[in-house]
Amino acid sequence: MSEQGYMRRRVQVEVAWFVALSDCGFAEFRPLSSGASTYLLGLVKNFSEADGEAIKAIEKVTNHDVKAVEYWIKSKFEGRTELMAAAEFVHFACTSEDINNTSHALQLKAGRDLVLLPALDAVIQKLREMAHAFADVSMLSRTHGQTASPTTVGKEIANVVVRLTAARAKIAGIALMAKMNGAVGNYNAHLSAWPEFDWEAFARKVVETPEPLGLGLTFQPYSIQIEPHDYMAELFDAVARANTILIDWSRDVWGYVSLGYFKQKLREGEVGSSTMPHKVNPIDFENAEGNLGLANALLRHLSEKLPISRWQRDLTDSTVLRNMGVALGYAVLAYHSLGAGLGKLEINEAAIASDLDASWEVLAEPIQTVMRRFGLPQPYEQLKKFTRGEPMTRELMQGFIANLEIPAAEKERLLAMTPGSYTGKAAELARRV
Repeated sequence: MSEQGYMRRRVQVEVAWFVALSDCGFAEFRPLSSGASTYLLGLVKNFSEADGEAIKAIEKVTNHDVKAVEYWIKSKFEGRTELMAAAEFVHFACTSEDINNTSHALQLKAGRDLVLLPALDAVIQKLREMAHAFADVSMLSRTHGQTASPTTVGKEIANVVVRLTAARAKIAGIALMAKMNGAVGNYNAHLSAWPEFDWEAFARKVVETPEPLGLGLTFQPYSIQIEPHDYMAELFDAVARANTILIDWSRDVWGYVSLGYFKQKLREGEVGSSTMPHKVNPIDFENAEGNLGLANALLRHLSEKLPISRWQRDLTDSTVLRNMGVALGYAVLAYHSLGAGLGKLEINEAAIASDLDASWEVLAEPIQTVMRRFGLPQPYEQLKKFTRGEPMTRELMQGFIANLEIPAAEKERLLAMTPGSYTGKAAELARRV
């Protein structure tokens, strides 16, 4: 996603267009030899930092970045008669944006598929493993910060896995668009040279043919000078949604660490506080939350700004687009921080069990529900009066159950119930995620 990466993609697009033109059957541009085509593809494959610097040096003279790429490619034709004879077909009929929008799409394709999604997948996989491992570990829920119906640790993690998997599918499923239709989207220059040629079909072929001979993108048939960038907005919004899910999880796991439900593995020599020797801080989750917030701030600006252009073109998108890698980079940094933090967690079943054992009031829900089944009067109101504002113990709750006029088997079932066993289908839901 860097400037060098941008330059390399521009060279790739120019080469793909040039080679494809040579195969169109034009008398003025005969098909290239296999040696020439291989040489040109090598310019892309072997593109180096020195090549990027050479293009930037030309740009200092031209004050135009795409023209600098064109001149650099032509400079590589020197001493090659076949290529020198066809040099003016480099960048033929193209506007700069034909090269730029395709290059940006190629950058996003590689950045998404080779960096961002693998980093997100690693987080999802770790969470899935944890959901399965802790499927049966009962845990007190907290709704509105208050004790609530128990769940399991695995089920709460499974919730995150399901949300992230759906968000990941949205990111991966967005078609990356590219246009190659000239200065205002009408193939004006193309048709001035060869009026009978189907330039739209040709442009589609270059865009949609897989790499390395084509670009492997989705063709955009309608545009002004720039590709509309609606797909970019969709992509950045999709990444931001995944990030929001992970902000939610980062805060939750931070809270579970604070409650003592998770301990963090100690590392030799690590310091948690400069003054308090006992501390092991959940810094990986704090770092993740901070970087996810930075990523989303940039991603949301990109998605709001990029689809807007004055008339047929203005340059405000150009400088903004150079920050795509910054936005995605913050997200990837956060995913790695989350992975590091998750790898340090150790379940503290004793602390979780202690919280459950101190919260017998959560059985008010199943007791009043069974009472409703058997038609006892005002079950909710009875349990409300009995439990609200009073510390509940096993003895108190079981004493209440013992006096209920319900079938003996149902009474025995309620008497056997504990906060730790009252988890519904949580374990099953966690195991099958």
